Amino acid sequence: MKIGFIGCGNMATAIIKGIIRKQIIDAENIIASAKTKATLDRVQKELGVKVSTDNLEVTENSDILVLAVKPQYYPEVIAQIKDVVRKEQIVISIAPGKTLDWLQEQFGGGVRLVRTMPNTPALVGEGMTGACRNEYVTDEDYATVLRILGSFGEVETIPENLMDVCVSVSGSSPAYIYILIEAMADGAVADGMPRAQAYKFAAQSVLGSAKMVLETGKHPGELKDQVCSPGGTTMEAVRVLEEKGFRSSVIEAMKACVRKARGL
Repeated sequence: MKIGFIGCGNMATAIIKGIIRKQIIDAENIIASAKTKATLDRVQKELGVKVSTDNLEVTENSDILVLAVKPQYYPEVIAQIKDVVRKEQIVISIAPGKTLDWLQEQFGGGVRLVRTMPNTPALVGEGMTGACRNEYVTDEDYATVLRILGSFGEVETIPENLMDVCVSVSGSSPAYIYILIEAMADGAVADGMPRAQAYKFAAQSVLGSAKMVLETGKHPGELKDQVCSPGGTTMEAVRVLEEKGFRSSVIEAMKACVRKARGL
């Protein structure tokens, strides 16, 4: 099996690293294209994969093709490659807002398509990816794709009508968490903690809290209540967060993200 990547930015790099780390495919069976020689040189040196400036070469030399360019470049790239995409080839999209029907229309029909929404924690092997497929993708094909997507984190199959929600809850959400970590660190620095330590305390607390949700299976509200002693410091902090609209701000930001994704 050979995998090709059209575009080789952060997300493609993360996926390739996961594939190689989990020994799903050897680096010599992976080929990637990019617009600039600097990117290709970096990718080849860092990952040991084959590189090219020619999207057609990547398409012709892959069994699974990952479209890893930004959404606005999809029409241009698909127009370039659609005539050489083979019936048995699997095409994976990682672009928000591009539906299976839209992709199929761009390719001209009959293409095996998997739509995905990964996120940047894939770079450290802790990604979260939503996936769905069209009717041309066999169970065997899809199992292979899920194994690839699982090489850099967790993957869940979801109905396509939830893919834009996936953008807001996982695709974009690392940015929300970085703001939270930065704000927590700023608060600690304001009260005298050195910044490097503040980032470590904040980031580790977020990491540990996430693991508590995933590993205990308890409702986040229950876990929150376990930290909040009556009349205590945590309850006072939670009171201020609610007063300042923390919860509603997150919800409204996510709804705005979904609206934007649906408009792409």
